[in-house]
Amino acid sequence: MNARVLFAGSPAFATPTLQRLVDLGYRPVGVLTQPDRPAGRGRAVTAGPVKQLALELGIPVLQPSSLKTAESQSALRELEPDLMVVVAYGLLLPPAVLAIPHRGCVNVHASVLPRWRGASPIQAAILAGDPETGVSIMQLEAGLDTGPLYTTEKLAIGADETAGELEARLARLGADTLGGIIAPLLAGRLTAVAQVAAGASYARRISKAEARIDWRESALVIARRVRAWNPWPVAETTLDGLQLRCFASEPLGAPPPDAGRLPGEILGCDSHGIEVQTGEGRLRMLTVQLPGRQRVAAADLARGRALVGKVLGADANPEPG
Repeated sequence: MNARVLFAGSPAFATPTLQRLVDLGYRPVGVLTQPDRPAGRGRAVTAGPVKQLALELGIPVLQPSSLKTAESQSALRELEPDLMVVVAYGLLLPPAVLAIPHRGCVNVHASVLPRWRGASPIQAAILAGDPETGVSIMQLEAGLDTGPLYTTEKLAIGADETAGELEARLARLGADTLGGIIAPLLAGRLTAVAQVAAGASYARRISKAEARIDWRESALVIARRVRAWNPWPVAETTLDGLQLRCFASEPLGAPPPDAGRLPGEILGCDSHGIEVQTGEGRLRMLTVQLPGRQRVAAADLARGRALVGKVLGADANPEPG
């Protein structure tokens, strides 16, 4: 195939699409990805997943820190791309870059647009309790995920599915969906349809500061947060002054009436986990981790400890403001 495709992506979410392009015969003329960054406990400068795959495939890699410079834009023009495929690249594509490929730039986005435009659509869908989500293939334009759509595909969100698990499924769905339309797209046989403004919503970028559990929230909301923050930033609270991370939980019904119960108070421990009072209902912590330890079943952590009556988060520093 003679089509010249340029690929732009950075995290693991983008790798299935890059591999699919190669498998279908659309070997990119170059891969655009973010600069190497410190990662892991040792904070060693590390290549991202897309760069690692591109190097394995023998595809030239470009890593500009910005696409606003004349130098970076000139490097892209020299590749003479027919189409740019963008999947979670992470840097702004200015109008001058969007205009370089004569078929434009298409984006694989992890939501059914116009719902959850923005940086964290997977987490946003879980937090909102959405029963389903999906992927959208759209033409990129200057607005934030506002471009016209070529197609969308949906899938159901599992009741206990974490953001990491859902991301992996959406990554495969995105690769499948783009793979199914790239031939007619390159041939100019597809027409993108403008997004409907009604129902548009935005998923802001998440931060590490959001990981702290607020036990005044309902058990349902906290359980969604635990799922949405797994694998990052991971929901956390404190136990006896130590950080306690929670990787899995489940909401339970309301406990017997007791005016003395405090949000965050541990009500009981059994073979299923650690039961905690919330602002509405009870939450069972299922998988947890203390600093410097392996993650374990909450029931194993509780074994041999007098936890009932302790209040999680009671010794945490108050939030500013």
